[in-house]
Amino acid sequence: MKKLEKKIKNKIENFSKKLREHILFTSLSAGSNSAHFGGSLSTVEIISTLYGHLMKFDKNLKFNEDRDRFILSKGHGCLAYYAALHEIGLIEKNDLANFEKSKGKLLGHPVMNREIGIEFSNGSLGMGLSLGVGVSISLLKKKLRNIVYVLLGDGECNEGSVWEAAMAAANFGLYNLCVIVDHNKFQQTGSNDEIMKSGSLKNKWESFNWNVIEIDGHNIEQILEALTRNFKNKMPKAIIANTIKGKGFQFSENNNDWHHAILTSKQYEEALKELK
Repeated sequence: MKKLEKKIKNKIENFSKKLREHILFTSLSAGSNSAHFGGSLSTVEIISTLYGHLMKFDKNLKFNEDRDRFILSKGHGCLAYYAALHEIGLIEKNDLANFEKSKGKLLGHPVMNREIGIEFSNGSLGMGLSLGVGVSISLLKKKLRNIVYVLLGDGECNEGSVWEAAMAAANFGLYNLCVIVDHNKFQQTGSNDEIMKSGSLKNKWESFNWNVIEIDGHNIEQILEALTRNFKNKMPKAIIANTIKGKGFQFSENNNDWHHAILTSKQYEEALKELK
């Protein structure tokens, strides 16, 4: 790896470490309200690569039309999203401390607030890709070359609206649209295979005429290569990111009890030690 690439990798790795630290803090602050812990941790490297390096987004020019867009379609994974917005200086630590509290700005699913960088509301699964299709069409009509990134959950791909939007995106040749599927193999009440067998997500997206890349969703080099890979056929891109739910901490990795749970002070301290 070239020196510049090592520098970039180190920057994203440090950003990821910070995000996990912020996720821990926010989860602890939530107290008995609890938080969607596991499905946020599986997205950390993906969101870090976007907000920590790749995405064209300036916090001081957040209303500038010439910017990339990020849509968190799996809205329950908002802890990582809020952590990234905090790390780039749009959300205050006090906002994280007041997560899911009546006096706070941040709810358990994103609510549009462009002042702090949240461009789209999301909660009900299956909405985000349709939003992304509309934004992508708008950008192309305006002859803007910005990218629209949509982060989906693998369980979310059970929703029929995802595939309606996927069909439309391919039909309109939305080459400025990039979907990342957080393929952590779990959903709210069990594994994907227990709830709804999805088979090969790669094959499904390819059958809808998308360009598809399958990667390790915690490998920064693979994430960056996939996000920046160009295709000649001018079709939308789907990245199947194989991830680990609860990634980063022994007690939560591949443990679906941490889909939505209460973090204790003892677990918080133990997790902080793992980050060092």
